[in-house]
Amino acid sequence: MRILAVDTTTPSGSVALLEDTRLLGEIAVESAATHSSRLLSAIRFLLEAHHFDVRDLDGFAVAPGPGSFTGIRIGLSTVKSFAFASGKPVALVSSLEALASKFLDSRARLIAPMLDAKKGEIYTVLYEIRNNRLREIIPQGAYSPDRFFSLFPMNRIVLFIGSGLALCRAKILDRFKDKARFSTRSPFIAYEVGRLGQELLRAKKGVPSTAVEPLYLRKSQAEEKH
Repeated sequence: MRILAVDTTTPSGSVALLEDTRLLGEIAVESAATHSSRLLSAIRFLLEAHHFDVRDLDGFAVAPGPGSFTGIRIGLSTVKSFAFASGKPVALVSSLEALASKFLDSRARLIAPMLDAKKGEIYTVLYEIRNNRLREIIPQGAYSPDRFFSLFPMNRIVLFIGSGLALCRAKILDRFKDKARFSTRSPFIAYEVGRLGQELLRAKKGVPSTAVEPLYLRKSQAEEKH
């Protein structure tokens, strides 16, 4: 199964091309520039490098959120247009789940992926790894750091990853002390989005282009003003 995977939920944007579980190529860029200026060229480069056309793909995977409202819209609109033109299904994979899935083959048990949600909040979730699967212990949401940490089970080692660390590393150290672990793995997740997306597509859980919707964990600033 060949799929194109896209993540534009944070400035750490990436695009990946997979064939089954094998990564054929990935373009990952950390930049404050808008994804609209580089996403299509990255996709074109990956497809041309392997002499593929969009019609040669079996489906798409994309992170619909949480993350930057503008970034999410760019990624979804691009994937929707490709899916509509090709008639191929789309797998929707949470950016938080993709981040946490980097550790499925590790010894970690509790994982808290965190993204900076601005306004002093983080988009986050607490997962426990069971039987090589991620199980939600605290549901995905937009939390204040103090509220999120108050829900944690006591005396458990927790692995933290993501851009939200910059906001609350000091709070984590103060609360969890020697139970806190900080990941240094890459923030780019297109490959993980693609790998999880393949599982969904194989299970016939992909959706048509018309059903692709963003995953917003809170209202946008414009919606709040309205």
